[in-house]
Amino acid sequence: MSSENDVEETQPNNPLHGVKLADILEQLTQKYTWEELSDRIDINCFKSNPSIKSSLKFLRRTPWAREKVERLYLKSIKK
Repeated sequence: MSSENDVEETQPNNPLHGVKLADILEQLTQKYTWEELSDRIDINCFKSNPSIKSSLKFLRRTPWAREKVERLYLKSIKK
């Protein structure tokens, strides 16, 4: 059996460890509008009929776009 401390110790320097992509998108859409997100990250899932569901589907299949979203999330929580 693993405890929560074991999980935290496996990736102590990864601020995204344990954070779900859905939670990242929820927080970003609370802070920014879809239009603001598409201005910051130039991807169609934020421009054309945007939704959490369609964005999750795209970001799970597209590593470069997910990295950009994760970077924006990290910047937004540091402020």
